[in-house]
Amino acid sequence: MTRLWLVRHGPTHAKAMVGHTDLPADLSDTAALSRLSAALPHAPVVSSDLIRAVDTATAIAGDRTRLPHERALREFDYGDWDNRSFDAIDSPALRLYFDDPGDRRAPGGESWNDVAARVRAALDRLAGGGDLIVVAHMGVILTQWARATGQVPHAALAQRIDPLSLTRIDLTADGPVPVFANRRP
Repeated sequence: MTRLWLVRHGPTHAKAMVGHTDLPADLSDTAALSRLSAALPHAPVVSSDLIRAVDTATAIAGDRTRLPHERALREFDYGDWDNRSFDAIDSPALRLYFDDPGDRRAPGGESWNDVAARVRAALDRLAGGGDLIVVAHMGVILTQWARATGQVPHAALAQRIDPLSLTRIDLTADGPVPVFANRRP
């Protein structure tokens, strides 16, 4: 069994659809970072290769082993919508993307199912038993929460995943088991 400790990166304060845009995280809340680090097991840390996840992982790693960054743990690729305000891209297509996720792709980007498959493959490859700390993005965590809970994508989108929150999913021989979501140590 592998216990996945999924950490959402620190806040970006962006008022836009931020997917592959490489924005930094605000890591000024050092008390929150310290509490988060203390709540985590002494285990290897892996992160998305986007700077907001990399820097958050570095801030909480302490003396834990840092694994190479994983491109497969990136946030959704929102394609033409990436780094644009919701008001600027509001459309029936955008609303359908969130109201009926699954195979529906952002223009020039990815679908829920695309992201879920790439993240699942990466986590299954990284799972080696014991604990693994994964610093990633809201969408990444939600796809795996849906996998563990058996929720359809639209239902999983209702689950909050706050910046610097902790979600745990255990990967067992019988499949993923949800333990908790959106915990703020």
